[in-house]
Amino acid sequence: MTAHFKEFPYDDKTTHILLPERFESIEKPVTAIVIGAGRRGYVYGQFASQYAQQFDIIGVAEPNLIRNQRYATTHNIQPENCFQQWEDVFKRPRFADAVIISSPDRLHVGPCLAALKAGYHVLLEKPIAPSEEECRQILQASRNSGKIVAVCHVLRYAPYFRKLRSLIRSGAIGELISIQHMEPIEHVHMAHSYVRGNWKNSATTTPIVLAKASHDLDIMRWLVGQPCKSVHAFGGLRWFRQENAPEGSTARCTDGCKVEAECPYSAIKIYHQQRERTYVFDLPEDKEAHGDYILQQLKTSDYGRCVYRMDNDQPDHYVANLLFEGGVTASFSLQAFTSYEGRRTRIMGSHGDIQGDMTEMIITSFQNGKKEQWAETTDLHGGGDFRLMADFVMAVHANDPTMLTSTLEASIESHLMGFAAEKSRAENIVVPVEC
Repeated sequence: MTAHFKEFPYDDKTTHILLPERFESIEKPVTAIVIGAGRRGYVYGQFASQYAQQFDIIGVAEPNLIRNQRYATTHNIQPENCFQQWEDVFKRPRFADAVIISSPDRLHVGPCLAALKAGYHVLLEKPIAPSEEECRQILQASRNSGKIVAVCHVLRYAPYFRKLRSLIRSGAIGELISIQHMEPIEHVHMAHSYVRGNWKNSATTTPIVLAKASHDLDIMRWLVGQPCKSVHAFGGLRWFRQENAPEGSTARCTDGCKVEAECPYSAIKIYHQQRERTYVFDLPEDKEAHGDYILQQLKTSDYGRCVYRMDNDQPDHYVANLLFEGGVTASFSLQAFTSYEGRRTRIMGSHGDIQGDMTEMIITSFQNGKKEQWAETTDLHGGGDFRLMADFVMAVHANDPTMLTSTLEASIESHLMGFAAEKSRAENIVVPVEC
């Protein structure tokens, strides 16, 4: 049966997302508490604003007072439901249907376990946890609780990857033989998030193969449809190092750096002149004050520091080969030094191949040489964010985890693949994946 969909604008842009018509039939909104009102919490808040009749955010826990207050104002959250520390949420009896955990990577385990113990359904940002032991601990807790735990592997909900999987399953290219998949981070994004930003150090967050590439490992596993047996990975931090700092550079871009004007990673250029990725600064309401405020932030925060003088350790290039049950192979490449973003995928089958880049794909038949093109313009994560939210809301409403693609049970293997990849990279060995 063909599903019927309704369009709605996403992120105030021209892109439109299609949601199942049955989503409209939810007669009473599912309620949620958001733990972590940063960028990801903001995205889920947008969804609530668009579909208040189906989904209502009634609580927030966020230590940053500006974000806490703004989030509460946006979603009309009562003062008694606003918390600075996540622990305080669970000092009260359960007062919502679900908890959304979008806190920093190292603050996923505690809130998730507490939410399950208190009887909440959970939407958990990736990575699930920073260690294999903690991932398995959450998995066991979810089984014991009987509650839904969805992982924000949003690419499973993107039309591009759904189409890829459908084509593979239908036999459109014969038998699946191999996959090549690339995640081009883009050089400015790398500098912003993984050199200067919150994920710059694996010891205080999680390794980049989990923080960024757990999406990609999950998608490859999902496309293949078989467990991963072993991983062999290589990579490291090649460029963003002290010894590569140009002559005349300074500790901060605002310190009179002699090469700032020509540096592709200039904080002045990225944040002040081009006003890119400025959401990290909690800008004042008065737009006229933004310029001075950003400059002050560049003088005091990590975002103004020289990219060659950070305490970062995340690899800026990373490759992994994966072997799946049944003999299917996959090669994965995570690269910082690109001028573009948007995942690239190559699917090789016995009777055809597919080439795609998140917005379009070309399917070629070996039997007759015929080429077919598929295209769709979508937004962040290929439009998967809102589709994930819709499925989560419907699943909680019906208390039915089968409405979800990215349940904890389905998503945890990508993390085990990531832990194996890190062990392989560190020890230069082939590592089996123990599911």
